[in-house]
Amino acid sequence: MKVFIFFWSAVLISLPGYTQTKYPPPIESDYVIKNFKFESDETLPELNLHYTVIGQPVKDKNGRIENAVLIMHGTTGSGKQFLSDQFAGHLFNPGQILDATRYYIILPDAIGHGKSSKPSNGWHMKFPKYTYNDMVVADYRLLTEHLGVNHLRLVMGTSMGGMHTWIWGYTYPDFMDALMPLASLPVEIAGRNRMLRKMAINLIEMDPEWKGGEYSAEPKVGLTGAISSLIFMVSSPLQWQKKAPTRMKADSMLAAMESRYSGSLDANDMIYQLDASRDYNPSPDLYKIKAPLFAVNSADDQVNPPELKIMEKEIRKVKQGRYILLPITDKTSGHGTHSNPEIWGSYLKKLLELTNKKQP
Repeated sequence: MKVFIFFWSAVLISLPGYTQTKYPPPIESDYVIKNFKFESDETLPELNLHYTVIGQPVKDKNGRIENAVLIMHGTTGSGKQFLSDQFAGHLFNPGQILDATRYYIILPDAIGHGKSSKPSNGWHMKFPKYTYNDMVVADYRLLTEHLGVNHLRLVMGTSMGGMHTWIWGYTYPDFMDALMPLASLPVEIAGRNRMLRKMAINLIEMDPEWKGGEYSAEPKVGLTGAISSLIFMVSSPLQWQKKAPTRMKADSMLAAMESRYSGSLDANDMIYQLDASRDYNPSPDLYKIKAPLFAVNSADDQVNPPELKIMEKEIRKVKQGRYILLPITDKTSGHGTHSNPEIWGSYLKKLLELTNKKQP
């Protein structure tokens, strides 16, 4: 099948509330693939992939891109989240680990997220039932067909993006120099993790106002219940106790979180986002990963609790794999530690040094 590709001119993004950065200005753009076929055999006439890039690609004498870095976001997020002071401010500035004057940084919005195609664009529950594999394939096509990236210096991601990193490793094993999945496990989503996702989905679908996905206003009761599951899922007992040591402060903090989530989430989008992991299971394919891989988790991560002892077993299947478990400290924040390079940046630096065939 011949694939027709369309794209629009890039525009500079505006980020109110962010401090002045020293790295090159982020540039947003879109790429549209005609008749994108999903694993479900469903086809979307036009799949829009939104993305942000920082810096410029550099090619070696053979025409291979040697400085491209792909960073993938978590469930319900978008690539824009990595432009925060906490993340970009510790990685992208001149002299920092992923200095954007030297690296070409690519931040895609995954299918179903951000400004990429998603159910709330008008498709509702008729949107194709995408999977993590579909999301990775779409990003690969964005890089290769549109951005002209034929090699990645580094693939990394947080939470869902971490899970996508494992998939990248065995799906395109010769495409990257290094891999760094953050806050993830390379096994089937099961146990408490799957139950919480299914609870959230069920709460939305049980709300009469959901109307089979054809609501005109968000199903408030169901969506609030789903948000409660999400909040519990990513909770940090130590940090939350410090931030909310009294009943009044706890109630106020909860109300603020519920309000923030409610203002940015769509019920149908959330159903798809949570269920996209249903077929995820890298375990049988981990032996295919060739590039050095550092898997980084935090000991206070309620989504990927270390007491399950899963990573210790699975990392042995990765030829050049290493597992780093960050201890609980005053700086860790549960699952959200994945977005704080001040804590794990030294390991990223070591990984880049280890795979330093020729630094850009």
